[in-house]
Amino acid sequence: MKKGNISIFVPFNGCPQQCSFCNQKTITGKQTQPTPNDVKQAVETALRRKGYEYEIAFFGGSFTAIEREYMLSLLDTAYEFVKSGAVNGIRISTRPDCIDREILDILKSRGVTSIELGAQSMDDEVLTANMRGHTSNDVVKASELIKEYGFELGLQMMTGLYLDTDEKAIETAKKLIALKPDTVRIYPTVVLKGTYLAELYEKELYKPQNVDDAAALCTKLIPMFDNAGIRIIRLGLHSSEDIKKNMVAGAFHPAFGEIVQSRFMLNRVLEHPPASYEIFVNPKSVSKLKGNQKRNVYFLMEEGYNIKFTVSDKVAVDDLKIVRR
Repeated sequence: MKKGNISIFVPFNGCPQQCSFCNQKTITGKQTQPTPNDVKQAVETALRRKGYEYEIAFFGGSFTAIEREYMLSLLDTAYEFVKSGAVNGIRISTRPDCIDREILDILKSRGVTSIELGAQSMDDEVLTANMRGHTSNDVVKASELIKEYGFELGLQMMTGLYLDTDEKAIETAKKLIALKPDTVRIYPTVVLKGTYLAELYEKELYKPQNVDDAAALCTKLIPMFDNAGIRIIRLGLHSSEDIKKNMVAGAFHPAFGEIVQSRFMLNRVLEHPPASYEIFVNPKSVSKLKGNQKRNVYFLMEEGYNIKFTVSDKVAVDDLKIVRR
């Protein structure tokens, strides 16, 4: 059976402050707080679709920092579906500084199986500059506690934040890998209206990544996590009309994952010196190899490559066979 999340968004509830990049209404497309009945209805609606094994996922804010009785009301409603066997468990996301043993005891007793921490960076200068309100050591302590309690650990990192660099992002990845999470999400920064980053950008004090910058960095980050056996479950923000309307700058593209894969393929070709080549590619990977609007093709031409593309079912999807002519 396929696995799926029943996502319940709890927007900007419980956060002790607003981080430099945060506009939760835009990111989630939500502004009202869900009620226990909303949770019940969302789960019952999802369960009508057969062939899936579901988990309930509370995302969008700092779940363990929201008002305690409200948090328990949401959890208790969700837990009824766990106890009945209708869903497999509950996932939550929260801040690293909102995890302690008392909270973990509560989560454990109510069917929570996975906790994701918004680490964003493991560089304290970057965390301070982006008003995160926690340190890299908070990420370490929270991660260790979560694993001690037997929860699945997920970590989220962002690239392209204010004062961040590619080198700092690579160091962040190394430090996250050392914590041995089960999953990771990589979110290139998107500058949204009404945020501190938007102010810095408008004052020309901050230069955000563009899509190409972020894709190039991700081709370095992804193998690091892959080689460590850590599953990347999201690359880039989910596309929404709110993001498209409110985006000021930054690395957002609705097909960001495919752009990264396209960059991987381009790098494979660039491992060879400029010359004439025939590249054999699976029909499902032709668009990735050529790039968005044939950008890879034009780039290779400018760099002195003469490429003949041959479509072949004998080549695995997303693989290439490169033969010099």
